[in-house]
Amino acid sequence: MYTVALDLRLFALSADVQLVRKGKGKPGETLEKAADVLMGCFRVCASDSRSDVDVSKKWGMLNIVNQLFKIYFKINKHHLCKPLIRAIDSSNLRDDFTKAQLVTYRYYVGRKSMFDGEFKQAEEYLTYAFDHCHKKCRKNKRFILIYLLPVKMLLGHMPSVSLLQKHDLMQFADVAKAVSTGNLLQLNDAMARHETFFIRCGIFLILEKLKIITYRNLFKKVYLLLNTHQLPLDAFVVALRTMGVTDVDLDEASCIVANLIYMGRIKGYISHQHQKLVVSKQNAFPPLSTVL
Repeated sequence: MYTVALDLRLFALSADVQLVRKGKGKPGETLEKAADVLMGCFRVCASDSRSDVDVSKKWGMLNIVNQLFKIYFKINKHHLCKPLIRAIDSSNLRDDFTKAQLVTYRYYVGRKSMFDGEFKQAEEYLTYAFDHCHKKCRKNKRFILIYLLPVKMLLGHMPSVSLLQKHDLMQFADVAKAVSTGNLLQLNDAMARHETFFIRCGIFLILEKLKIITYRNLFKKVYLLLNTHQLPLDAFVVALRTMGVTDVDLDEASCIVANLIYMGRIKGYISHQHQKLVVSKQNAFPPLSTVL
């Protein structure tokens, strides 16, 4: 069954490519039909409640789910993964499948969590996939890191240069450095230079979320420099203009600060009467991992 499920997906993928090339079909049309067949197989496996555990068809569930994940991600229908995830997570076999199948499953669930904005869950699943992926499968480890790195950075954990070099992912080096130092100019430059790679991997919009983290780190520098818990909003305008945001005014700077406060990345409030940001005397800039 494993071989049939794999071959069905690969043949459908090849058929789609040929039909689109000849102008006789829509992209993903054959893959969707293959997914319907695989769903039928999944239902047969999932409904086997009479057999003993050792010979139960339920052992085939995760392999089929992984094939369906690959199809749904290919045709960009991530929402169809949700009932499959629910079925696997509620199964009493969920921790007993083979390591290879679990790595693939958690890789895709981690990616879906990332796209859904559930970054802590995404970190958990993608970290499992990376740690348990066989050390000789360097290509697969690199694929996992492409999605794990943005999640880690959004949670405030920047990758080391040695890790990026080891897995040939230096595209993230300047991004990580810019975010950690609050350098908007460097971040925009790094995003522009590697835009094609990030878009091809489907993570460009996720990396765009790092801009608010960069604002947070830049404003933290202002806070440390002024060494006071009452910060004039003009200081943030100057900081932003220094970073190349030349058209920013007091209202826009106040809006950025207000968003950071709302998101919990700054503990404080804006005193509009005095045009100041008043931050907490304790932990004014909470660690990102405690916020998301």
